[in-house]
Formats: sequence, structure tokens, C-alpha cells
Amino acid sequence: MMHLSLNRSQQKQLFLISITLIYVLIVTYLDFLRGPIWWDEGPFWKSSLTFSDSLIPTLEDLQTYNSLNTPLPFMLFGFLEYLFGGGIFAGRLLNLVLSLGIVAIIGWPSKERGGRALLCLIGLFMCPYFLWLSGRLYTEMVACTWVLLGVLAYVRNRHWLSGLAFVLAIASRQYMLAFPVAIAIYEFLRSVQDYRHYKTLNWRRQTRWLAPLLAALTIFGWFALFQGLAPADATAKTAPEVQKSLWALELGGAVNFLSFIGTYLVIPEFILFPPKTPIQTFKREWKKWLLIAILLLIFCLISPPPVTGNGNIVKIARLLPHDILQMALYYGLALLACIRFARPDLMFWMVAVHAAMMTKALPWDRYVLPLAVVFWYLKSIFPNLVIPPLSDQNSSPQAPREPIADPEQVSQS
Repeated sequence: MMHLSLNRSQQKQLFLISITLIYVLIVTYLDFLRGPIWWDEGPFWKSSLTFSDSLIPTLEDLQTYNSLNTPLPFMLFGFLEYLFGGGIFAGRLLNLVLSLGIVAIIGWPSKERGGRALLCLIGLFMCPYFLWLSGRLYTEMVACTWVLLGVLAYVRNRHWLSGLAFVLAIASRQYMLAFPVAIAIYEFLRSVQDYRHYKTLNWRRQTRWLAPLLAALTIFGWFALFQGLAPADATAKTAPEVQKSLWALELGGAVNFLSFIGTYLVIPEFILFPPKTPIQTFKREWKKWLLIAILLLIFCLISPPPVTGNGNIVKIARLLPHDILQMALYYGLALLACIRFARPDLMFWMVAVHAAMMTKALPWDRYVLPLAVVFWYLKSIFPNLVIPPLSDQNSSPQAPREPIADPEQVSQS
């Protein structure tokens, strides 16, 4: 880990001064949140105005707001317009405040986290979409806030509260579904493993997977309301082809998403928290890594990652002169993600479920932002991350089990 030779008081001062400066620059750059409407802010603001006539939306409002996004962010922006009439400024201000809240949760150098929290915050900022969207009328900050609160409640064993936060996250963006699904799978497999190992079942602990499962099932309520994956008008006008048919899949899109994870999570983590024994790790793991590389290559040959899409990585890939070079770029970055998250812990399931869901989405590295928020939060509270893998049999089924740092990784730090 990079070393910050500062005491806790100095770390707090550095945090406050740095964040103040960064956000003053953001607000100034955005003309004090009153700058011209930028790209998707136009249709998002139009959708928000659908909910600006009343604090209680009608069924028609919920079906005709003309966006592919579930409506909670637009409802919040519309309610602010109904209450204060500040135009797009109020929604931008809300996102800025939510962004600051996320920054405080991840980056505040508490006694337990110290300089590690500051480094994790730097890691989050290395995903450019976080600061870029912090003062704009986009839906990411609302969705990321609910997801982060859901994960925060989960690690504190507040599982029904966590489930409620995930319900609101799904109401903010459909693909936030990946987080409660990943937690439900992980905790269910843990329960099965506990039963096989200890021949007993703690029924109270089943809320660890029941709560996120019930939260995930609320997505079907939105599908029933929309009679599809999103409101019909928005689907017909703006949805990518893969979303216009229920059964259509773009399998190569999973590779694109894994490459985005390699770029915005794995590489920054390697820079900020470099491994202390890389050669020993390679000697121990090279066979598994080789198998992963071969399987990923086969997958890429069968379902090549598409070169269409949006975002920084897509733009870089388009600069390469040949298709084989573009695929090599996606493959190399995706391989980093596959190797980093190869252990069957909670982050593995979050990555796997996200990658699977991205087979129904346009490739866009912006979609990695919520996962980056969760990753750096977990990294900030657990040294070297992570949640114990499914092979860990150290915990008793009668004791409350919380995500803990992996003992092997701690010993190497």
C-alpha cells in the first residue's frame, strides 16, 4: 500500500482541504450548476418535468415519462421543481450533495481506516465518471447512493434495511439489481455450505439472503408496470437493439464490461495498493491464471466483444486500426478483471452478475461507476479487501457473520 506519513489530524485536514478545493472547482466549472444543459441532461430533465406537477405521481406518469431508466431519480428532480421551481439547478445540487455524501462515507480518515480511506477515495476519483457526473442532472448519483447505503447496512448486519435501500436503488436504475442478486447468491451459498459443514441451520441468519432476494424481486414489479424492460415509448425510440427483444443477448458485452472493470478498478488498485510479493503470487497462481486466460480467449473467439458503444475505452478501441487489435485490448483488460476477481467471494459474484447483465446493455464504461463505488467502499473498511471466499470454514454458524478481511491477504500486507 502506498504510504501516507501523516497523523490522523493531518489526514482529516488533507481530506477537508482537498475535497473543498475539488468541489469548488467542479461548481465553478459548471457555472455554479447553472451552465448549459449537457448531452443526456436534456432528455433527463424532460423526464423529470413529467413528475413536477404533483408530489404524488399518477400511473400514467410512471408509464409515460419516456426514459429507459426506472423513475425514482426523475421523481426526485421533479419534486424539487414542484417545491422550489429552481429549474435544473435543484437536481444538479441534489446530485452534488449526494456525491459529497459518498465521498465522506468512503474517504473520511477515521481511526480504523486512516490513510487507506484517502487512497480508496483517490481510486474512486480515478473513475472519471464520478466527478464528471457529480454536478450534472444524471441518475448515477441517486442510484450509487442507495447502493452504497445498501452495502453499508449489509456489512453492519442490518439486512432488512439493506434490502429497502436496494429496492430504492433498483427504482433508480434497473441494473442496480446486480447488487442484491450477488449478495443473495453469495449468502445463500454460504448457508448451504454451513449446513453441509455443521449439519445445522440458523434460521435467523437466512435473512442475509432472503432480504436481498426480496429486494431483487421488485424488478418484476417495474417490468409489469412498463410491460417490458422499460417504458414502451422509450424502448421503441432509444433502446439498443439488444433491449428491444426479451431474449436477445450480446454475449460479447460481458467482455466489454470486464475490460471496464480492469481499467477502472484493477489497474488503480494495483497502483494504489501494489502487491508486496508479486513473484511469489505468480508462482503460486500461474496455472489457474493460465486456465482463466485460455477460457476467456475461447469465449472471445466465440462471442467477440462488440466495438460499438460509448465511453472512453470504446473510443480508444476505435483508434486501433484492426479488429484483432481492438479485441486484444478488450481481452487484455478483461483478463485483469478475471484474474483479480477469480476467488469465489462477494466481489466475485458482484462482478459476475454485472457482467451477465451487461449482455443486455449497450457497452458503456459509465456503467461501471456503481460497482466502483462499492468496491472502493469495501476496500476502505476491510484491509486488502475482501469478503471471505466460499471455501472459508472459519466462522461458526451460531455466531453473527460479517464480511472480514481475508487472513492470507492480511498476512501479506
